[in-house]
Amino acid sequence: MISPALSRRSFLKVATLLAGSGVIFEPWRLAQAGSNKGPLIAYVGTFSSPLRHVSPTQVDLPPGNGRGIHLFEVNRATGILSPCGVFEQSSSPDCLAINSAGTRLYVTNETDEQEDGRSGSISAFAINRANGQLTLLNTMSSGGRGPTYLSIHPCGRFVLVANYFGGSVAVLPILPDGSLAPASSVRKDAGMVGPRKAANAPPGSFAVSGHDVPHAHMIKADPSGRFVLSAELGLDQILVWKFDDQAGVLVPNDPAAVPLPPGDGPRRFSFHPNGRWLYSLQEEGSNLMLFDYDGTQGRLASRQTVSSLPAGFAGSSFASEIMVSSDGRFVYVGNRLHDGIAWFSVGKTGQLTFAGEEWTRADYPRSFNFDPTGNFLYSCNQRGDAITAFRVNRKSGALAFTGQYTPVGNPSAIVFLDLGKAR
Repeated sequence: MISPALSRRSFLKVATLLAGSGVIFEPWRLAQAGSNKGPLIAYVGTFSSPLRHVSPTQVDLPPGNGRGIHLFEVNRATGILSPCGVFEQSSSPDCLAINSAGTRLYVTNETDEQEDGRSGSISAFAINRANGQLTLLNTMSSGGRGPTYLSIHPCGRFVLVANYFGGSVAVLPILPDGSLAPASSVRKDAGMVGPRKAANAPPGSFAVSGHDVPHAHMIKADPSGRFVLSAELGLDQILVWKFDDQAGVLVPNDPAAVPLPPGDGPRRFSFHPNGRWLYSLQEEGSNLMLFDYDGTQGRLASRQTVSSLPAGFAGSSFASEIMVSSDGRFVYVGNRLHDGIAWFSVGKTGQLTFAGEEWTRADYPRSFNFDPTGNFLYSCNQRGDAITAFRVNRKSGALAFTGQYTPVGNPSAIVFLDLGKAR
């Protein structure tokens, strides 16, 4: 569509000049220029090296086919991803987070080891606001082996890290230039691991992942930043920490943990926009739990458990990702092996009702994310070496495949940065 700022006459004049100059003429690019919008960039993390430390029960991480961090320009109208760069890394940058200013990218290196042989690492990058390209600032120890997840604290001064193979969580201060300082707090998860068989596993399931030792799988602050929560898959708990945002220190809350069903394996959680409801996704149990959240005391109280799979499913499946829509009306979850994304409607009290599911069109959806408008959802299909795109029906929550496959070796996560948006 031609920008309203361009009259038909001026549009034809520019087109004629471009044709005469030999420049390839793309009307959609001219339209974007006319509306002063910069590009929308997608950053894709991948598994890009063989694992060095593999748990006896770890089944989902193959040798890496990725090349590092892959960059794409996103067509805002169609959702098509066009390659625009790769930052080569052989350290499996599998989880990514962008700061609120859109100037820094932080990445877990899940298979990279520090010189001591006991720690993975986190890398900090500067983002070129003109084109989205990356410049490495520094790489710092993550405080434990196999960092699999990171998030940025709401104050913007700390990166929070979950070390899966190390069974620990850590806090890394962000320096004024955006680079990372050594960890200001490292907490080792401890306790009795859960059983290999999930309490709520689907009939006939052989889904076994991390009930051999503690495995920290996610860490994120609550909306206020006063408390930090972490999912401990091996211990079947959600840990709750008080957070000192001056010293960057984690202190166990009272109570320090909330138990989940034995063997179900909490993997990811997501807050509702109202901050009062938290949804936890269990990897081996393939189920979701609704918790009421008391943000004044950092306490959780469970209220509902539902399967992440359609009624009647039998066999093995590993739940992977959970996200609440920005309007709070739907909860989306990924199911690996079943290879689908399901959505649930959110009732007036936060209760979930299964509303539908869509096949991902490729194997093993490890994670997914919405573009900034919420009109498209992108599934990172780890074993399928492809990202698939879906248009989102904002009224019903339904997903419709766009027909778009983007080849990427072992994609793990995708995040977006709108370079046309003022920061």
